[in-house]
Amino acid sequence: MFLDGQPVTRASDGGFFYLGFDRDAGPKAAIRVDGRGGEASRVLEIGKADYDVQRIKGLRQVYQGQASPELEARIADESRRKAQAFASRVEHDDFRGGFSAPLRDFRVTARFGGQRIIDGRPRPPHYGVDLAAPRGTPVYAPAGGLVVLADSDMLFEGGLVMIDHGQGLVCAYLHLSEVDVMRGARVARGERIGAVGATGRATGPHLCWRLKWRGRNMNPMLMVGVPGPA
Repeated sequence: MFLDGQPVTRASDGGFFYLGFDRDAGPKAAIRVDGRGGEASRVLEIGKADYDVQRIKGLRQVYQGQASPELEARIADESRRKAQAFASRVEHDDFRGGFSAPLRDFRVTARFGGQRIIDGRPRPPHYGVDLAAPRGTPVYAPAGGLVVLADSDMLFEGGLVMIDHGQGLVCAYLHLSEVDVMRGARVARGERIGAVGATGRATGPHLCWRLKWRGRNMNPMLMVGVPGPA
């Protein structure tokens, strides 16, 4: 499959592939699919979305002033591990039936893509959806996939699980109080993967749910309830 003339992915054995557009995508995109029976092309028009502005005060500081060499080394190592997980390219198509919500009951406290102003300073957009729920609330895999990172003590994210749901469509589940899966495990849709917490850099109990596809930040809520192809 080609996007604006560049190869981006290939279909699974069942013929399914994922294509997504991030927060800052342009107004149009040209896609081309090549197959045994020929090729098909289409130009897509991409609608604009409105994003919130959120002001946050009192967020826990990881360090004040200059970080120690040990802390800098930890940040670099965790950044490398997260980048490696987001670079996963599992040749499955667990995404094909859409997602269930990872929590049974929740309140959205921050939508995807909003501008954040933390203690008066503008920060990059928030590329996740914050789902507030009591500490200990079970978190379930919204679709099947391969666990590509599982750690209960990341500096910024706290308890973190990352799952490749197929073809590099990787979800991250942040601030968990419990991590119930291990790296390399296959999980099924609806399987418990952890519990809501306020670990890492968080102001209160919630699940920050993030989704990335091949370097593009996606809104995971847009996948909830999507029916599978006929």
